[in-house]
Amino acid sequence: MRLSGIVQNAFVVLVLLAVGALLFGQMMGQPILLGYVETGSMSPTMEPGDGFIAIPSVIAGEPEVGDVVTFRAEELHGGGLVTHRIVGRSQAGYITRGDANPFTDQSGTEPPVSEDQIVAVALEINNQIVVIPNLGDAVLGFQNIISSAVTAIGIGSLVGDGAQSLVWIGIGVIGIGFVADIVSSDRSSGRRTRRRSGYIKNTTFLLVLILVVLTPATASMIVPSGTTTFDIVSSESPGGNPLVVGVGQETSVEYQVSNGGYIPVLTVIESDSPSVSISQQVLFVPGKTERVTMLSIRAPDQTGVFTRSITQWQYLPILPRSIILGLHAIHPLIAVLTIDLVLLLGAVTAGLLAVGIGPIRFRSAGRDISTVQRIKRKMF
Repeated sequence: MRLSGIVQNAFVVLVLLAVGALLFGQMMGQPILLGYVETGSMSPTMEPGDGFIAIPSVIAGEPEVGDVVTFRAEELHGGGLVTHRIVGRSQAGYITRGDANPFTDQSGTEPPVSEDQIVAVALEINNQIVVIPNLGDAVLGFQNIISSAVTAIGIGSLVGDGAQSLVWIGIGVIGIGFVADIVSSDRSSGRRTRRRSGYIKNTTFLLVLILVVLTPATASMIVPSGTTTFDIVSSESPGGNPLVVGVGQETSVEYQVSNGGYIPVLTVIESDSPSVSISQQVLFVPGKTERVTMLSIRAPDQTGVFTRSITQWQYLPILPRSIILGLHAIHPLIAVLTIDLVLLLGAVTAGLLAVGIGPIRFRSAGRDISTVQRIKRKMF
């Protein structure tokens, strides 16, 4: 295969991975590798439907004034993910504003944005946001096509929730068709082969499933997980602030777990310090809802400022809760890998039921031009 063909094939695979990451991120309420804007509030930096590279906040570090961030809003658009620029900072949190908006978000009903609300930072190179034009429009169009196909075929009730059907049917089957076409359509010129054109082996089928299903699924569990730190003040004269505690005394504060996506999640919260206890460590959070647990924090016997932390892990609840918690007790990554294995087996089973156990054909007998070749002719 020529170098140009390899580059073109790699580009098509990257597009499929981008679609998978965006769809999964949309359902989880958490940008996974990529994000996109739906309104014109960030114009001219990003127009409606433009995509951007989303760096998870746990990797990006502390945001700075000037950064474009995606955060979980409390009031804007009825709550949910919003992508705006940080234009200032106060003691209460960050001040944000869309580039096209004349007023800050905090001029209205949105309170200052805390660091815990920020889920991703848009990648910048030379102080310029890396914009992927129309990526969001392409994903939404892909989503609508698959949703219509699922409805027309009448298998929606078999695959469950519509959002999940988009992942398994849309990414797992149609995505496989595109990538499989790459394998079967590009052959060195002048070399004869006995392999029938337009077919793909089951081993390639499995490889593609791993790429377009497990990658975003794993990211959806790993990216939101992590450690949250906070400071408490052990003081001789505590005030109204719940984190200013009398010496040797105990205080209680609320800890909120939000799920901005459509897929339910199972969240496990653990204390990293014996002075912090959690009233409810395991929370099942349905889509578009939030749950609250109480943290009981005991101050040391001496005055000063002390750092405390808790660790949160998030799982896709496709296994019974007892099994997930048992695997989590061994190691959180064991639970993630087991869930990935179940997802892989389910996706493979669904794919084989859809296309059969023999070689999979993706090209019509009437024309000897593959789907990928048509795409390449339009893009290159």
